Parts: sequence; C-alpha cells; structure tokens
Amino acid sequence: MDLTVPEIRQKLQTADAAEFAVLERSLVADTRKGVRQAVEVARRRLAAEREEEARLAGMYAFERELAAERGGSVVLGLDEVGRGPLAGPLAVGGVVLNLEVPIAGLNDSKQVRPEDRERIAAEVREGAVAWTVQYVQPDEIDRLGMTAALRQAFRAAIAEVEAAGVSVDVVLLDGNPLHLDEREVNVVKGDGKCASIAAASLVAKVARDNLMVEYAQLYPGYGFESNKGYGSEGHMEAIREKGLTPLHRRSFCSFAAQETLF
Repeated sequence: MDLTVPEIRQKLQTADAAEFAVLERSLVADTRKGVRQAVEVARRRLAAEREEEARLAGMYAFERELAAERGGSVVLGLDEVGRGPLAGPLAVGGVVLNLEVPIAGLNDSKQVRPEDRERIAAEVREGAVAWTVQYVQPDEIDRLGMTAALRQAFRAAIAEVEAAGVSVDVVLLDGNPLHLDEREVNVVKGDGKCASIAAASLVAKVARDNLMVEYAQLYPGYGFESNKGYGSEGHMEAIREKGLTPLHRRSFCSFAAQETLF
C-alpha cells in the first residue's frame, strides 16, 4: 500500500470491521512504527465498539425477556433522580421505548458523560413510544416523606403514560419493591440492566439538571447551576450565611442555623 503514515492513520480511524480486516491484511508487511501503532489503535477501537454493542443489546434483550416471562411486550421503565439533594424537586422519569430501535449510548445516567446526556435524552424523547417526567416539590417531600413522595411520582408517571393511550404490560422499577402496581417488576441496579429504566434515568436527570440551572438565576449564590441542589460544601455554607430558599427541603436542612431570608 503506497500511502503515507497519516493517510493510513486516517483510513484506519474511520474503518468499520470489514474495512479494517482488508486494511490489516494489506499492511501486514508494513513495519513503519506509525503504521503499527495506528493498526493497534484501530483494533482497540473496534473491540470497544463490539463490547458496547453487546452491552446495549443485552439491556434490550434482558428487558424483552422480563416482559415475555409475564406474557407482555409493552414495558414502562421508571426511575427517580434527586432523592438526596438538599434543594429542588424529586424528578421521576417514565419511558416506553421502541425495543426494536436501540439508542446508542443508552445507560444509567450516572455512567453517561455529562456532554452526552442531552443528546441521548433527546433521542429517547424523539424515539420513545411515550415518555414523561413528574416532579414532587420540596414542600411536598417535607410533608409526605421520601418514600411516599416516590410512590406519588411513580404513580403519576404511570397514569400519564396510560392517559396518552399506551397500554402497559410491565412496569419496571429500579431498586426495591414499592408495591405501586400489580404489573410492577423490580430490578436491582436496573438502570444499568434495563434499557427503559436507563432511558427514564436519563430524561429525568437532564430535565432536573436543566431546571436547577434555571433556579440558580432566581436564587443566586447557592451554586444550584453546579451542585444541582446537593449538599456541597459551598452550598451548605451558603445556607448558613443566607438561609433557606423555597427550594430547600427543610427536613433535609436541620443543620441550618438561619431558617430563611425569603
């Protein structure tokens, strides 16, 4: 192959598996260090892509199997975001995916790079059979307690999806049983195992994070744009200095010496 090292590197960077096999054979006698390095980089890239394809296929297959075991095919995945922050709402996502059209990169929101979350969440919203994000506000969390708040939001998500005309066979829920619905199936660490739970995690995470950025403009000085309401050192110091806002969960902020300035 009468090509320069940069030209070969460019071809290898964009080659799919079949193209790589041809290139690798044609370069077997090329001993240039840059060429050998480029071949190895391409080999590792393609191995990582195969691993990712297998992981994603496994999430969708696991979900289809859970549904089939219960005699159904339409799966609603539910997951919550914002259980632990000192401020801001609890957000619950609900997603019914088209299980025949996998979404690349879909994973537990905590495992997805922040710069990729918006894109993947947008693909979920565009391609889903149905989706929703439900919120429980801080005063309701204080009044109900977290477990009851979770049940309220999950039930609201189920109701909204069904109101959109989607007949749900199985309700997949990450974690321990909440006894929300007779169709409930609980999957420990489900946001890393089930495609629709991962999708619900992502749409809820992106929606809540964007909401907290907006709240940062209303209540400056608490760092909501970066801490998203969680108890960072700067956030807790701001509470001590400025008091609580209407966004704070008072039952979570017993350390605050000053109740409120708002």
